[in-house]
Amino acid sequence: MEGIQAFTGFPKEGLGFLAELKENNYREWFNERKNDYQEYLVKPALSFVVALGKRLTSVSDDMVYDTRTNGSGSLLRIYRDIRFSKDKSPYNTRLRVRFWEGPGKKKERPGFFVGLDETGGGIHGGLWMFPKRLLEKYRKSVLNNELGTRLVEAIDNVKSFKGYEVGGEHYTRVPRGCDANHPRAALLRFNGLYVSSPKIPVGVLKKPELVDVCFDHIQKMMPIHEWLIQLLG
Repeated sequence: MEGIQAFTGFPKEGLGFLAELKENNYREWFNERKNDYQEYLVKPALSFVVALGKRLTSVSDDMVYDTRTNGSGSLLRIYRDIRFSKDKSPYNTRLRVRFWEGPGKKKERPGFFVGLDETGGGIHGGLWMFPKRLLEKYRKSVLNNELGTRLVEAIDNVKSFKGYEVGGEHYTRVPRGCDANHPRAALLRFNGLYVSSPKIPVGVLKKPELVDVCFDHIQKMMPIHEWLIQLLG
């Protein structure tokens, strides 16, 4: 894309910025170094978005990446929403990037979330929390013999790779009217469905090969992602 350079890795200055932000999480400090944030984090992040985004769209034409920096794109805002939080720190201390598949709000679409800081990085794939309209559909799919079996197979496939963890369990009981002894009862307690990668070493973050590493992780997560895409229809 015009004005966005090829991805060469996240510079040490950018990772150092995030480390210092943890110790200086207040507006005055950030505002004095806002140019550093733009130069050493935003610019390489947009390069990363384009590089990995192009790889993902080669797998699915419906995969979306967006270089806007106002919160509507793939790069999530560094500013925290502190309205309902006891923690009033104004800034996120991890750089966060999201890719999603299909039309609609990105938070309501299955996709992949990359987070990183000075200690390393990681990828999450799936849906962190089902929208209300989707939760009931998910539960019916779990109870459906064909779809439920496919989900178990997808989870087993992903977990066969070392270091991958599947999450989303939230409730202590199955929904009302469901059999607590159902063979997939544990999945009925989920309010989201996602998989987390092993940690990506900080040294990898500094190299252009980070794109290849992320793409490899995402390919291993695809069975769960594809099940969710089918769920949404």
